Amino acid sequence: MKLINTFATELPWACEPVAPQPLHAPGLLHLNRALLGELGLGAVSEADWLACCGHGQPLPGMQPVAQVYAGHQFGGYSPRLGDGRALLLGEQQAPDGSRWDLHLKGAGKTPFSRFGDGRAVLRSSIREYLASEALHALGIPTTRALVLVGSQEPVYREQVETGATVLRTAPSHLRFGHVEYFAWSGQGERIPLLIDYLLRHHFPELADGAELFAEVVRRTARLIAKWQAAGFCHGVMNTDNMSLLGLTLDYGPYGFIDAYVPDFVCNHSDPGGRYALDQQPAVGYWNLQKLAQALAGHIDGDALAAALTQYEHQLMLHYSELMRAKLGLAVWEDNDPALFRELFRLLAAHGVDYHLFLRRLGEVTREGAWPASLLALLPEPAAWQGWLEAYRARLAREGSEDGVRKVQMDAVNPKYVLRNALAQRVIEAAEQGDMAPFERLFAALQHPYDEQPEYEDLATPQPAWYCGGELSCSS
Repeated sequence: MKLINTFATELPWACEPVAPQPLHAPGLLHLNRALLGELGLGAVSEADWLACCGHGQPLPGMQPVAQVYAGHQFGGYSPRLGDGRALLLGEQQAPDGSRWDLHLKGAGKTPFSRFGDGRAVLRSSIREYLASEALHALGIPTTRALVLVGSQEPVYREQVETGATVLRTAPSHLRFGHVEYFAWSGQGERIPLLIDYLLRHHFPELADGAELFAEVVRRTARLIAKWQAAGFCHGVMNTDNMSLLGLTLDYGPYGFIDAYVPDFVCNHSDPGGRYALDQQPAVGYWNLQKLAQALAGHIDGDALAAALTQYEHQLMLHYSELMRAKLGLAVWEDNDPALFRELFRLLAAHGVDYHLFLRRLGEVTREGAWPASLLALLPEPAAWQGWLEAYRARLAREGSEDGVRKVQMDAVNPKYVLRNALAQRVIEAAEQGDMAPFERLFAALQHPYDEQPEYEDLATPQPAWYCGGELSCSS
């Protein structure tokens, strides 16, 4: 273990020292051993991880701090949020020289807890642990999960649950809200120091703040393009949940779509659908505008405006690339947008499973019968005849070889998706002390594009009886 504490030592005015609070009767539930090894943490014992993440005993060299930030939440500005239940314990320097935050969620009260208890529950901790690793395996930038600890400590949400912690990691947990806090709290002189910290530690290839903002725009656009192509709805895209490094951050009531519903809302605290699936690109732009306003006066206004104009182009360019790959198309044609629009219209009109359809579309050949597995997904196959013929004609124009194309499509269309019903079954088992279903699902999600016949039962559609599409922010 090679710990450093650049955030705590270089930005002491952006955090408060806080000691983690022990859980009652904690128990180690999972270690992400592969990732621990990559970060040079493989030699840390299970007992030490339990002490650190469950008993409130930081490891030698750790300097726990809670970070302060603000944020726009559902459109309204909250001037002082901060880590209300999470602590940055320190930064691990990996064998390759990269630096990784060790960030403990559920660590207890901090000066930023407001009326909260500083705890996370087992349910939400399992969801975050699984989701961060699932998105990583899908190729979507995200925070990662290292350690999961449960306990017998009662935590009061809509019902009584048990407390848990997740030790998560990322190169940084800096958010749009960090900049907003200092911009609007009369501490604007801190912003150049934040910019300098980001440039030195995370963007050394960039020259100045203008280039930094342009890179944040680019990364945010590409991240949301990946979410859209993957059918992933974040659920709470407040600016305090937006990463300055372009990572998926803070997993709450997220959800992957099952049947294609463009205005899918996964958060029951969002009745107006502000953060619906099809609103995510627009919300990303809105959030970047708020970040630009916070940076105004420290970065040239024309440079900020120029960077913002690139957002839609970057997002649509990357999204088009991703969707062409999902459909097995190697080159661009002018009528591709129309082909995509008609596909999405049919998927929505007929309630077809988004992930299974794209996976089985790879079985289509340039000649011969339509795959029975694909037709089985379509309630009215005749309604799809026109689109399927247009798609087959498109394949013929490219002249791609069927077998090669299927391999390429299988490499970008996952067989295994973290559906809410799967997560719920795992949570219910874990609450009864059975972690075996968690272990199986975690293993399957590590290789979502592989066949893995031993996990075939985890690749089925969401069951018809499951209607838990919306989830609570409470965690």
